[in-house]
Amino acid sequence: MTVEKAGTQDIDDLVQMRLSYLEEDNGSLDDNDTVLIRRNLPDYFREHIDRDLFAYVIKEHETIVSCAFLLITVKPMSPSFINGRTGTVLNVYTCPNYRRRGFAKMIMEALLSDAKKQELSVVELKSTEDGYPLYKALGFTDDHSKYHLMKWKNS
Repeated sequence: MTVEKAGTQDIDDLVQMRLSYLEEDNGSLDDNDTVLIRRNLPDYFREHIDRDLFAYVIKEHETIVSCAFLLITVKPMSPSFINGRTGTVLNVYTCPNYRRRGFAKMIMEALLSDAKKQELSVVELKSTEDGYPLYKALGFTDDHSKYHLMKWKNS
């Protein structure tokens, strides 16, 4: 199996992969949230795929079985991201029946190769305990900062 970039023809599968990832990460989703995601996420993908969002996938029989997203953001320059081009890895997910075959590693290697070609200063991600050894092996380091990671949520 090989890694390829998903396109607009893969949107339905990408929505399903996102929902599967979210359910596994958060537990069962609220029915209203699921409806909103199913309704609105396809438009997001149509607007962003191959512009500032790149979806790396492995397929079996034309069905996506493993994926990861790279979201590229351009920020004002700083010593931490000298050219301002940064990447955020999202939604690294492999369907349960396809795990332990090295798919996440293959996808991440392709993603990071493209990150170099696109001259991203830094690529960031949040890791689960399960994914941590893989990301360390790929060269990611723990980000120790004098800043606190904080969020504001519109409720």
